[in-house]
Amino acid sequence: MHASETAPLAGLRVLEISSFVAAPLGGLTLAQLGAEVIRIDRGGGGADAGRWPLAPSGVSLYWTGLNKGKRSVTLDFRAAESRKIVADLVAASGPDGGIVLTNAPGRDWLGYRELARHRPDLIHLQIQGRHDGSAAVDYTVNAATGFPLITGPEEHAGPVNHVLPAWDVACGLYAALGLLAAERHRRRTGEGRAITLALEDVALAVAGHLGFLAEAQLGMDRPRIGNYLYGGFARDFATADGARIMLVPLTARHFADLAKVTGLAATFAELERLLGADFSTDGDRYAHREVIASLLAPWFSQRTLADVASAFAGSSVLWERYRSFTELTADPGFAANPLLREIDQPGVGRVLAPGSPLAQPGVGAVQPAPVLGADTVDVLTALLGLPAEAAARAAGPRGAAGAP
Repeated sequence: MHASETAPLAGLRVLEISSFVAAPLGGLTLAQLGAEVIRIDRGGGGADAGRWPLAPSGVSLYWTGLNKGKRSVTLDFRAAESRKIVADLVAASGPDGGIVLTNAPGRDWLGYRELARHRPDLIHLQIQGRHDGSAAVDYTVNAATGFPLITGPEEHAGPVNHVLPAWDVACGLYAALGLLAAERHRRRTGEGRAITLALEDVALAVAGHLGFLAEAQLGMDRPRIGNYLYGGFARDFATADGARIMLVPLTARHFADLAKVTGLAATFAELERLLGADFSTDGDRYAHREVIASLLAPWFSQRTLADVASAFAGSSVLWERYRSFTELTADPGFAANPLLREIDQPGVGRVLAPGSPLAQPGVGAVQPAPVLGADTVDVLTALLGLPAEAAARAAGPRGAAGAP
């Protein structure tokens, strides 16, 4: 599982004690850029060990997906000896080590203050729910920030949650960035860093950056508009053969090409005259989105998906067919994407798995996730000099995550 020497983060060592999405994704992001990420779980595995989705064998595809290319160590966290081993690993990791990524709450022995006693230049990133340290998860943060109340059909009264844990994903990427920023600071100054990263703050930051918070403070309530694009024109349309596509003419050029391809250029021009509108502007396309959509809908409903694809070929119009994950992975273009590599994942079998989307030299190889605890003896003997027997005792009971 050792990264190529040309990988951007080759030589960097990170200890990850984590669960759920954000922290493991932060570690995975670093591992796929060449860092040696040692994930430490309690013996038998933590909350993620059996999390769905599961392979037919019962192995967690969630766990194996988020832990590709890492090393796996298991310890009995209840034992003082195991807690000392964690501290020793922090201290013994060399000049490119001493980096801890965790979201484990309420464990003083794993906190910055305690571990920094063993390594003064420690870089420690603690993911937490809220800025005050109280608990929160993606779904509760999402509920609190307003997004479910502007998601879904216009006529729908209740909240609509998103299946993508967007705040966890953003938090994991922020975590990786935060650790690299702190490591650069340490290279310049020799100083470590204690970093806290609140999931709720990630959601607030993104909502603020995108204008949602300022909009609300200025008294403007964002409406629920279904699959339309707020502030522009985009929407889904059905084809004659039952497919559904998402049409996204983002710019004036896109809309002009759409009008030309659909034969509606003269109609749209007359509509602009009657409405006193200018469809080359985002605001007017948004204001008159329903009448624009009503003119476009028959064009799509009278054509098959193949007809639509042929008509839009060579134009600037942005569009895509809605498809399931099963349809996506069955598409020949899926396997041809250089992001994906075939791996033989223990307990799962041969699957195509993604590497880092940051295409650059030294990046691209994809390593399977380890069997839970498989690296315990190797890591503890190599880094701490423990006898193999003592390392095996420290590992505690072996779990099933990642194992056949």
